[in-house]
Amino acid sequence: MTNVNDVVAAKVEAARQRIAAEKADRERRKRARSAGLAARHARKLLNLGVSNATPAPSGA
Repeated sequence: MTNVNDVVAAKVEAARQRIAAEKADRERRKRARSAGLAARHARKLLNLGVSNATPAPSGA
């Protein structure tokens, strides 16, 4: 027979591990979201710069 305290301790440890994994996942998603937004903003600025630029005269 197992001790009730052992069962409770196992559940608490499992909950701690689950919470730590969820926190790490949130951090990973936050970094990916930040990188994606930075890339999106950079692309938008590049597109705005290109669309506002006057076309270069052709060599022909």
